[in-house]
Amino acid sequence: MTTQPEQVLENNLVKQLQDLGHKFVNIKDEKGLYANLKTQLEKHNKTSFSDNEFNKILIHLSKGNIFDKAKTLRDSYGLKRDDNTTFYVEFINQNFWCQNEFQVSNQITIEGSYTNRYDVTILINGLPLVQIELKRRGIELKEAFNQVNRYHKHSYSAVNGLFQYVQVFVISNGVNTKYYANNPKQSFKQTFFWSDENNKNITQLEQFTARFLDPCHIAKIITKYIVLHESDSIPMVMRPYQYYAVEQIIERVKNSTKNGYIWHTTGSGKTLTSFKASQILTNNPKVHKVVFVVDRQDLDEQTVREFNAFQKDSIDGTENTKMLVNQFLDDTPLIVTTIQKLNTAISKVRFNDKMKQLQDKKIVFIFDECHRSQFGDTHKKIVDFFKNHQMFGFTGTPIFAKNAVAKESKKNTTAMLFHDCLHKYVITDAIRDENVLKFSIEYIGRYKENENSKTNVDIEVEAIDTKELMESPKRLEAISNYIINNHSRKTHNRTFTAMFCVSSVDILIKYYELLRASKQAGNHNLNIATIFSFNANEDDKDANGFIPDDEFSDTLPINKHSRDKLEEFIKEYNATHKTNFSTKDSESFFNYKKDISKRVKNKQIDILLVVNMFLTGFDSKTLNTLYVDKNLKYHGLIQAYSRTNRILDEKKSQGNVVVFRNLKQATDDAVALFSNKDALETIIIQPYEEYVKKFNKAYKTLMAITPTVDSVNDLESEEEEVNFAKAFREIIRLRNVLSSFSDFTFDDVYMEEQEFDDYKSKYLDLHEKIKTNSQKEKVSIIDEIDFELELIHRDEINVAYILRLLANLKNATGKDLDKKKKEIVDALAGETQLRSKKELIEKFILENLPLIADDNDIADEFNSFWDIETKKALDNLCTEENLDKEKVETIINDYLFTERKPNEEEVINALEKQPSILHRDTIGVRITDKIVNFVKTFIDGIN
Repeated sequence: MTTQPEQVLENNLVKQLQDLGHKFVNIKDEKGLYANLKTQLEKHNKTSFSDNEFNKILIHLSKGNIFDKAKTLRDSYGLKRDDNTTFYVEFINQNFWCQNEFQVSNQITIEGSYTNRYDVTILINGLPLVQIELKRRGIELKEAFNQVNRYHKHSYSAVNGLFQYVQVFVISNGVNTKYYANNPKQSFKQTFFWSDENNKNITQLEQFTARFLDPCHIAKIITKYIVLHESDSIPMVMRPYQYYAVEQIIERVKNSTKNGYIWHTTGSGKTLTSFKASQILTNNPKVHKVVFVVDRQDLDEQTVREFNAFQKDSIDGTENTKMLVNQFLDDTPLIVTTIQKLNTAISKVRFNDKMKQLQDKKIVFIFDECHRSQFGDTHKKIVDFFKNHQMFGFTGTPIFAKNAVAKESKKNTTAMLFHDCLHKYVITDAIRDENVLKFSIEYIGRYKENENSKTNVDIEVEAIDTKELMESPKRLEAISNYIINNHSRKTHNRTFTAMFCVSSVDILIKYYELLRASKQAGNHNLNIATIFSFNANEDDKDANGFIPDDEFSDTLPINKHSRDKLEEFIKEYNATHKTNFSTKDSESFFNYKKDISKRVKNKQIDILLVVNMFLTGFDSKTLNTLYVDKNLKYHGLIQAYSRTNRILDEKKSQGNVVVFRNLKQATDDAVALFSNKDALETIIIQPYEEYVKKFNKAYKTLMAITPTVDSVNDLESEEEEVNFAKAFREIIRLRNVLSSFSDFTFDDVYMEEQEFDDYKSKYLDLHEKIKTNSQKEKVSIIDEIDFELELIHRDEINVAYILRLLANLKNATGKDLDKKKKEIVDALAGETQLRSKKELIEKFILENLPLIADDNDIADEFNSFWDIETKKALDNLCTEENLDKEKVETIINDYLFTERKPNEEEVINALEKQPSILHRDTIGVRITDKIVNFVKTFIDGIN
């Protein structure tokens, strides 16, 4: 059977869209796009526009970037008509989303910096709001994604930027179909399959079109389920399970007084889901208030920040109970508060009279992480006080009878308090959809009960989990040494960070002091920090992962020893990070906690030691490893493990969990409870030996294409080059997984390490070739391959490493000289961070190195050389692009601090002369790329 041509796929899709109710319109070019837009806007607004009036509309539509245009689409425009009256032009009907004008067109040709023809376009009221890019069956879906990215660079900003109004992209090769929001900054990981209510993915284009691209449904997605993220200035589209959860909550409020809960696994985006549900509910005239309830002060602030990121100034944080009461009484539609403040508001006499006014009002409560916030007396108080309430809970780990903790001989479950589960999206669903990562779990320690576990921590014992064994100095020291020796491997040379959770504060103090002493002895240079509560009841006696509602309070009894020790550790932290925190008051302690959270996310802390804190509710994509010396089970175990499995990039292939206790059965039980009996294989990655087999199989595939390194040079066609790139990319991915195992060595696989490095250089050479061809706008099928360069970047190979090689080169002669030169050439060729610096380093070797008399001066001379070259390059950039140097330096400093690419407005403002609107986007992209490349070449890795 022959492969279905792309044209047949396109023709079938256009016909199906017409059958669904999209009217076909033949638009060939810019002129046709404008004419159709005028006609459709007139039809939608039930009026007609003169050419002058329509030109004003076009000017209004042309302003701003993609994010600005997403806002423009949702706002009406006050058009000053020719007769001086004002007419409000509506671009899309958001309240009655089916009442819009739906059209489909194909092969629209746009002249940008290069000519592009788009496959299939859905227009709503004449604006292109959905763009569908097709590839023939058998082609990688990612190639369609890369095609869209080229359109972003080449032509979407042309014709008044009308194609920047696209809200949703759809990419398909017929058998696989995904959708995503119009955000050029995102990676392929932010593309999603649509699914049915039971999370079964709908991948075939025909079925996807029937469900997702139906006129009413796609209009509803655009008007209701795209969120404009204010702090990042990007549009976000909700995933199917988020959509179904919100729809279920809206439906229940509309037609029932019953409660309900949403079971969406940890890391799947519950905050966005709960925000959207809360936002839509505030528009329900029957609902007086929506109250979003969290159970700790830091989560309160975090939630307010995240909600306001989704919609600017949508809510104010309730700083104290008095402010909360005032918000209940004023016109604030959405309140975010802690369960403690809510309890105070309805319990204390001084607030009671005011709050009684609300007892009969319709109040909808949405509880975040309801597995831990709703099992005390407060729940009963809320139910008794608010007579017309409705409650919804969100949890990644519900409480069932099996994992409930008895309180006063009674076990409360999530279903007992919240009634029905309205929608499920469990951990197996999330891992299948690649919304969270699998776990790699290693059980470290040789115990009599577990003869097959690894022997890195060599402790012989007769029994396990006894206090004497668990707290023995020999064991604690062995574990500390294991962490020091393996941390770099686990975190890809400190590209990522880790947490270490332990059983009690006393044990934490001992671990901290062992790690500190080892650092002082010169055994490691890891940045260690810790935080714990110092109340008398600070330890997790049940080991369930329940965290007390008040982790710090001046009213609770204080453990003076713990407090003194924490104060000592905070002083060390202050000295390291130039901060000024303490335990002397709650505000300073909470600020310390927030600062630690920020520094873990920014990779300024390598290992954070905790007992309970940060094991739930803390999200950091840069954290990939959890060391565990603590008994965990059920929801506490899953919550703790899930700190490691947030999606980041290709390099972060799994969450690493290193367990120093016998938690194998507890892990199996937890996985079974929160997914299904057969979930282990899905959730936990396969054993080391299985990945060795996969690597060797991938190596055989590579050998069939390029049996030697030199044979890469002999590849004659682009198809052969594509096959090589894909084959070696798979080798890199598998090596990335293997490298996180403590046991990994190249001796276990068919490929030698030097051979891997040699092929890696060829792989990078091919990438450079494609990048060069792309700049010349040569159309190439290899240009659609994602080389995933982040997988092969290693932080330890940096400029400091090169300087050490230069010092060796300075005194080398003969064969040794050739060997040292090859080491430097290989390092420059094999590391993505150094390749951008290759020409400059070679220039230094040729022109400066021979003139340096003393080896000790090499570093200073190199720094001086680098400063001169950096200044020269910055001056050239500013001269070539006519930029204000001071403003460019500010942009670069902000970029280095925030790690976010400069936005178009900043770049354009740095120009000495402002460009026309027509050329604004093209110039902005070009200069941004130059600034990013400048930073990559002259600043990244230079220290």
